[in-house]
Amino acid sequence: MRAIGTLRTTVVALSGALLLGAALAGPPAGTAQAATGATTGTTATSGLRDVLIVGNSQAGTVSFIDAHTFANLGSLNVTADAQQRIAEMDPVQWAGFQTVTSVEGGNRWVDDAQLSPDGRTLYVSRGNLDDVAAYDIATGAQLWRTRLDGFKADHAALSPDGTRYVVSATTAQKAEVLDTSNGSVVGSFPTGTYPHQNDYTADGRYIYNSSIGVTSLPQSMEWAKGTFQLTKVDAHTLQVVQVWLFPHGIRPNVVESDGRTMFTDLSYLNGFAQFDLSTGRQVRTYPMPYSAAGAALSPDNYPQNSAHHGLALSGDNARVCDAGTIDDYASVVNAADGSTVGTVTYPAGSLPYWATSSADGTLCFVSLSKANAVSVIDYATGRELARVPVGVFPQRERTGAIDPAVLPDLSPSAG
Repeated sequence: MRAIGTLRTTVVALSGALLLGAALAGPPAGTAQAATGATTGTTATSGLRDVLIVGNSQAGTVSFIDAHTFANLGSLNVTADAQQRIAEMDPVQWAGFQTVTSVEGGNRWVDDAQLSPDGRTLYVSRGNLDDVAAYDIATGAQLWRTRLDGFKADHAALSPDGTRYVVSATTAQKAEVLDTSNGSVVGSFPTGTYPHQNDYTADGRYIYNSSIGVTSLPQSMEWAKGTFQLTKVDAHTLQVVQVWLFPHGIRPNVVESDGRTMFTDLSYLNGFAQFDLSTGRQVRTYPMPYSAAGAALSPDNYPQNSAHHGLALSGDNARVCDAGTIDDYASVVNAADGSTVGTVTYPAGSLPYWATSSADGTLCFVSLSKANAVSVIDYATGRELARVPVGVFPQRERTGAIDPAVLPDLSPSAG
């Protein structure tokens, strides 16, 4: 991987004024349909129960894990209407669905999921269905559904006050913002090519969106993959405030509360990097060891260009939890000097694919996509405390707080 050096930055006065135009775009999205049938963590209040929300991508379900005991509390089916939605697709939408499914290597029904502040409603970005839906956890009923522009709904973030849900419309080169009360699209903002992760700042003032570029192209065609861009947006006006241009796809990342320090995985990098956003410079690269299987793998066979795909930061910002996707391990690393606190190794082919921190910042949760489990790691020791079975192909995990009254209504299935 070539040196990154100084990032190109642009302060934008008007939304999208200096950004590239849209990439592959699908048909215009419709309005929200009534159902026919950022911050790292949330601390439970008013009797709510801290949970980890796990999106089981291939199963089409969401699992709920007690954030303290690590017991799997049950799951919710969020794709009961999948075949109906596929049947409703027009020829263009159908072609897009088939293409995305092929590129992703199969169905990816659940891309992301978050809980409402009252712990009773679940919001889900439904990947290949290219829509967002809300569910009443107590009844399992779909409250609303909104199709996005393009062909794939990607990573999402819920505003701290729970009123807005921002989701990347991957192939439309933008992120759309929905009103959580009814699913209506209240606005959007331009992004880099293939927008991916979204995060609200803790105060709800800004949104960070990062793009990964066209992952179906080989490494030798990095130049053709589009714009690898971190976009900072005013969360209220949806005007772009600043952009940073990277030479490689921006994978899982964390921007510290000061808005200056960023830790991130990058496409093809077997490790992670640190950037100073105030200067646009790379501060440090943290190379991580290859496993035998990872070293033997061609970069063109990395899953969606990712050698490492999963990064979280401890509550005191002192330690990084990095998921070695092609290497089948997760490591806790001291941010200050790059020393490894501890490494948890997994069976070959487990595919660790996402990491998130507990609400109190003491634990790191790592999804093992091909092992259908979540690994719980202690930041203090780097040791695994538990491994929790969930549904098929878990990917995104989010912390939240659930109303205990709805727990009996969950399916007893782990996912």
